[in-house]
Amino acid sequence: MANLKDIRDRIKSVKSIEQVTNAMKMVAAAKMRRAQENMEKARPYSSRLAEMLESLIPEIDRSLMPELNVRPVERTMFMVITADRGMAGAFNHNVLREAHQGIDAVGKENADIYCIGKKACGYFKNRNYPIALEVKEFWNALSYEHAMKFGAEIVSRYVKGQVDQVQVIYNRFVNVAHQEIKNDTFLPMSYNPEKKEESYLPDRLFEPSKEAVVKSIIPRYLNTQIWQFLLESYASEQAARMVAMENATSNAQDMIKDLTLQFNKARQTAITTEMLEIVSGAEALS
Repeated sequence: MANLKDIRDRIKSVKSIEQVTNAMKMVAAAKMRRAQENMEKARPYSSRLAEMLESLIPEIDRSLMPELNVRPVERTMFMVITADRGMAGAFNHNVLREAHQGIDAVGKENADIYCIGKKACGYFKNRNYPIALEVKEFWNALSYEHAMKFGAEIVSRYVKGQVDQVQVIYNRFVNVAHQEIKNDTFLPMSYNPEKKEESYLPDRLFEPSKEAVVKSIIPRYLNTQIWQFLLESYASEQAARMVAMENATSNAQDMIKDLTLQFNKARQTAITTEMLEIVSGAEALS
């Protein structure tokens, strides 16, 4: 059995860890509330734009805009959205696993990787995968300008024919305890024919024209989609970190209880041993 000093030192160490994890949990909870509010505010706007485009795309010539052109897929870009830091449970691991499988399915020689976050950059660099673009250490200052910048880089590569398809892999926020891995096709833009009859109203009038409306909406829609991906991922990261730190704090508290019990047993054993030695010494003297 460990001596009293060793057990006391372990209790002190675990208490320090508990304070750190509890502080990290509270910070993550505060960030998550703000991120969740921003994400939920953006969802209706993004969904409405998507519905509008789904009603308009079938009615226009897809050659009108290069973002609508569908061509044989020879090279695919994967935009992988992760965090800059760990200690968030399986948040980063799940995204990287999905991305790894998707890239291996098309062959890494036919893939370009757009890494968002330190974790994605480090993961694919260590495995010698082709990283076309990388962005990190921006999450604390996340803004719509980031979405516009990322979207412009992706659209430029697609329009120039450098890639034929763009996949975005990220965590979608479902609730605090659950985040869903999504692998969405960002480009080329497509629509669901089954929703056409539901969403399209033939008596609508478009000014100056339907084509002009589509041309003005598509760039805004693409930027909004990237913004939504970032917001979903950031809210999911904070939720995953909060839950992970809450579990770590709970485990630390359980460990402190076990160590305290072990310390008390060791102290009682030491006291009993000393008392027996004193009694034995007294009997020997008498």
